[in-house]
Amino acid sequence: MNIAIIGCGYVGCAVAQYWQQKMTFVVTATTTTPERVPKLQTIAQQVVVTQGNDLEKLKSLLQNQDIVLLSVGAKGANSYREAYISTAKTLVSILPHIPSIKQLIYTGSYSVYGAQDGAWVDEEMPASPANINGEILQETEEILLAASRENLRVCILRLGGIYGPNRKLIKIFSKAPGTTRPGNGDDVTNWIHLDDIVAAIEFVRQHRLQGIYNLVNDAHLTSRELLDTLFEKHNLPQVIWDSSMKSNRPYNAKVSNQKIKAAGYKLIHPQMIF
Repeated sequence: MNIAIIGCGYVGCAVAQYWQQKMTFVVTATTTTPERVPKLQTIAQQVVVTQGNDLEKLKSLLQNQDIVLLSVGAKGANSYREAYISTAKTLVSILPHIPSIKQLIYTGSYSVYGAQDGAWVDEEMPASPANINGEILQETEEILLAASRENLRVCILRLGGIYGPNRKLIKIFSKAPGTTRPGNGDDVTNWIHLDDIVAAIEFVRQHRLQGIYNLVNDAHLTSRELLDTLFEKHNLPQVIWDSSMKSNRPYNAKVSNQKIKAAGYKLIHPQMIF
């Protein structure tokens, strides 16, 4: 089986490694950074340096592929629209011309739900992004879902906050111990371990899932619970919460993972690993 991974960052690399080693698939990986080519050559048979909006390059590398995993990322606000929407539009314009591609899997984000005052949300609920980046992610989903047809299944995984090897919680929150944060820490967090992202993507591929699925663990800890537990474990000073200030977190929702569980997926790490 031939698989193209568009955007081979933290998630894409882990999936490429899994598919090449465990499934012996032929993996083509893309990157926008030439310096990353040597590393990617160790986990993919072919590495292509390209921007997501390069129509000709994308069309060339997608020839004879069976599956496309779209796992792009962006750091600055300016690059968000280009990384997500431009790539999605370019990809969707190519797909009808390459009938070999039977499945498109996209790693999105639960941030499209926005601020819901800690209420439960599931895939049936309309997206309500709290900022421009969330709006871009919602538009990306819409562009990709519109490409689905009888011979092309499109599956969107709305990921929780990503952590795992080389991205441990203590590293993510390394600047937080002893600091004062706005709010009371009661906002809900949603996380997913890299192992589960890789396994769920493979589950989606195997079962040819279509549509939107949330991918978060079962913990649903508040920010206070998460940071208290983390810093206690590492013997670090706790965060001080200042409830006189409004929390600056734009996402506050308990994200349901029942749909992907009902499809048969079993979480590897249902609870947080501190």
